[in-house]
Amino acid sequence: MPKVLLLNGSPHPNGCVATALAEMIKVFDSEGIETELVHVGNKPIRGCIACRRCSELGKCVFDDLVNETAQKLKEADGLVVGSPVYYGSPNGTLISFMDRLFYSTGNIPKHMKVGAAVVSCRRGGNTASFDVLNKYFTISSMPVASSTYWNQIHGFTAEDALKDLEGLQTMRNLARNMSFMIKSFVNAKEQWPEVERGSFTSFPDGK
Repeated sequence: MPKVLLLNGSPHPNGCVATALAEMIKVFDSEGIETELVHVGNKPIRGCIACRRCSELGKCVFDDLVNETAQKLKEADGLVVGSPVYYGSPNGTLISFMDRLFYSTGNIPKHMKVGAAVVSCRRGGNTASFDVLNKYFTISSMPVASSTYWNQIHGFTAEDALKDLEGLQTMRNLARNMSFMIKSFVNAKEQWPEVERGSFTSFPDGK
């Protein structure tokens, strides 16, 4: 059964982000997609220190939720990353988590895993946050799922979010599109495009 991993970057387990992700999970269940939700936003996640030990260890040197989630990401066919908006950007805890997760998992293929970012805000900063999160996918050969509007929901509380009918509709359509993409990619795995690697622009000669 195809599987989607969902990350809740909010410190509130039952807040606006959780409301949006729950709406998606209902659709995934109806589409026969297995789901697992990991709560990131309430954990003490430190940022990457660029020690590069992960290239030796095969995992992050800080053995916490990042390494636990890495194994879940390995098994998943899709990844949904949800975050509240803080000063026009995703939650700092989630950014630290994502930096370390993606950098330390070079040994875990992400090619053709479907990615989707979901953001929650009271009024503004949503599209800027949405753009930041999508960059993790687009640097990792992960197709990005879209919906009928930007993947966002509005509200200050979970009760507010439930009143954003278009936002909830956007989550459902996103989950349907993502389900279709995942099933299609799984069924066509033998036809996946080749990933070319080898060139790495770092200018080590200083020229």
